[in-house]
Amino acid sequence: MNEKKAILVLEDGTCFNGCSLGAAGETIGELVFNTSMMGYQEILTDPSYAGQLVALTYPLIGNYGINEEDIESYRLFLEGFIVKECSPFSSNWRSKIDLSEYLTKNGIVGIQGIDTRALTCHIRDFGSQQGIISTIDFDRTRLQEKAKSAPGLTGRDLVAKVTCEKPYDWVNKKGTPHLSRKYKVIVYDCGVKYSILRKLAHAGCSVHVVPAKTSFETVLEMNPDGIVLSNGPGDPSVVSYMIENIKGLLGKRPIFGICLGHQLLALALGLKTSKLKFGHHGGNQPVMDLSTKKVEITAQNHCFAVEIPSQGMLHKSTYGDVEITHLNLNDKSVEGLKCHSVPAFSVQYHPEASPGPHDADYLFDRFLQTMKS
Repeated sequence: MNEKKAILVLEDGTCFNGCSLGAAGETIGELVFNTSMMGYQEILTDPSYAGQLVALTYPLIGNYGINEEDIESYRLFLEGFIVKECSPFSSNWRSKIDLSEYLTKNGIVGIQGIDTRALTCHIRDFGSQQGIISTIDFDRTRLQEKAKSAPGLTGRDLVAKVTCEKPYDWVNKKGTPHLSRKYKVIVYDCGVKYSILRKLAHAGCSVHVVPAKTSFETVLEMNPDGIVLSNGPGDPSVVSYMIENIKGLLGKRPIFGICLGHQLLALALGLKTSKLKFGHHGGNQPVMDLSTKKVEITAQNHCFAVEIPSQGMLHKSTYGDVEITHLNLNDKSVEGLKCHSVPAFSVQYHPEASPGPHDADYLFDRFLQTMKS
């Protein structure tokens, strides 16, 4: 373990002393905890963590190192990383670099050697809040003031930070585009994970990714068979350009929203979103499909959620009736939507992440059937 000191201070003054992990320096973000037992590489490279400090509840992290196949984005967008213990040894045949070196190489400031269980309980009890990790300043009062004065997630458009700069075709491992596939799908990149693109390609789609500010008129000129609204970070209510794009696309092409895309679709349909106490982050969230009563164990990563409309499980929108199709069994939050009059549906969780059994693969088949019909 690196013996260089590091400190984590929350905006309420709660303090944890530990050792430096990754790059030296100072970083601020909204602190969330993730309950996944594995997949730290996918977590690190998920753009949905932009603006956040990520604490992992599983105690030993880094034992299988970092490989080149499982990344979810072209770079790391999270603000900082927090673990109980980082393994100094990587023992997997695919590993190319160890976790600490990977964090250092990417400029991510982290901390290890703290009581992550106590930290998780604190966030669970008092809610997510701003935190600061530092290896250069150890004055608790000064650090607390820095954390308190930093902007949170609410009211911030983080999609603009993570979206691609220009359109591109998703390519297979041999480096050739999937242009001979049966369905042409446009993916709005709000912070898209590569796994979503892989799943779409595997399902028989040619996949073209566009920046979030691409107008709906431009997308329609591409003549796609369907449109995917991707996952992403931050407050959906301030991503007004995406909401307007979705309004322009509803009824014209089949739409499938995932995570932030689900929230943006809901806002375009006249529903509301609000911030959760500490969000859903991990691979063990139980979700019920209300049409079949089947329960899926899902992977999730979001701090905001769609509110249940005042009239109940059916919302009257200008695009027709909108049905709530999935509920989270832990807190009864909305996990899925389906439009009755236009071809559009969405889920709050990540159907491509497949924790354990591939519970949610049917959603990609449903999207294909929607495009086919």
